[in-house]
Amino acid sequence: MLTNDPLPNHPAPDNPSGKLILLRHGETAWSKDGKHTGLTDIPLTPRGEDLARGAGRLVAGYDFSLVLTSPLERARRTAELAGLQAEVDPFLVEWDYGGYEGRTTRDIRRELGYNWSAFTHGVIRGETPGETVEEVAARASRVLTRVLPALVDGDVALIAHGHFLRILTAVYLRLAPRFGAQITLDAGSVSVLSYYREQPAILSWNYGAELPMEPSES
Repeated sequence: MLTNDPLPNHPAPDNPSGKLILLRHGETAWSKDGKHTGLTDIPLTPRGEDLARGAGRLVAGYDFSLVLTSPLERARRTAELAGLQAEVDPFLVEWDYGGYEGRTTRDIRRELGYNWSAFTHGVIRGETPGETVEEVAARASRVLTRVLPALVDGDVALIAHGHFLRILTAVYLRLAPRFGAQITLDAGSVSVLSYYREQPAILSWNYGAELPMEPSES
């Protein structure tokens, strides 16, 4: 279990000028197959490494005051290939899927006999205890409490995982965590969050080397 990090000395700013850049890690063998990849530590595929380099080119013009990465290899390697010097933040790990780790939505739905989704129905206990949507959102809230003050000094990059970043975006937008089910993120994509007329807003979403033809499965 993650221990609580100390809260910052100053609260979140009202309308910071910096941008919050979200990088989803590049493709892995499991993400390619649509398998739920939570705490399993697996590497990028060669295509995933190419996507990470492409993400680096997209963010080259930003002025980062803080760069944080998940401790998992696929995120740390993405940061490295993107040319970012990142500090590891354990709160950025992916959703703990418990007993659904390594399984596809299609397989789980076939077993259960209904249209299961992690956002709607949750996960079960497995080799790891699993997390609720609200528990993932609580971690995202801790991350945002840390990074929002840094947006006063420049841009901030977070290199992490699909489901976690979708939930973090919902928290950033001051929406319910399950709003994350309605936005998808592709491997190696870059998204930009900002403030528009004092309101948190999406400036760019799921931007990558090519337009997606269908929603990401993981």
